[in-house]
Amino acid sequence: MGVWQLLLVAMVMLLGLFGVLAPGVPGPWLVWAAMLWWALHERTGLAWILLVSSTALLLLTQVVVWQLPPRRIRGLGITRRMVTYAGLGALFGFVLIPVIGAIPGFVGGIYLCERLRLGGHGQARASTRTVMRAVGTSVLVELFACLLIVGAWAGAVLWG
Repeated sequence: MGVWQLLLVAMVMLLGLFGVLAPGVPGPWLVWAAMLWWALHERTGLAWILLVSSTALLLLTQVVVWQLPPRRIRGLGITRRMVTYAGLGALFGFVLIPVIGAIPGFVGGIYLCERLRLGGHGQARASTRTVMRAVGTSVLVELFACLLIVGAWAGAVLWG
């Protein structure tokens, strides 16, 4: 697979990561489609293993999300700014502490946005808990799964 095709796969995966954070965009499916495209062009054992494991992980993720309480977005004050802070926090945490850093980064991004908006620690903490109960957990589960898939793909491309 050429450099340009690898860049296109990376761009589709990045679009999928942002799609997880945007309501109505099938982010996990974009990440999976990029993995499928890469595996069909690579045709190596590692590529097929990554495709099968990413498929299993995304199916497991869907089961977990279905078991969580339904999303109740209205009236919470979730803004695009908050989604941006949460996504950047998760990405920063994932890079700073590989894999597990995405979780505190996501929650920290929401907290930082609320701290800047509300001003105090207590109010920001209460607001962060409310947001995480309503929508944050399901988004975090999907985002974490997609980050694992993208990280495995990047590792396979760089070292495989």
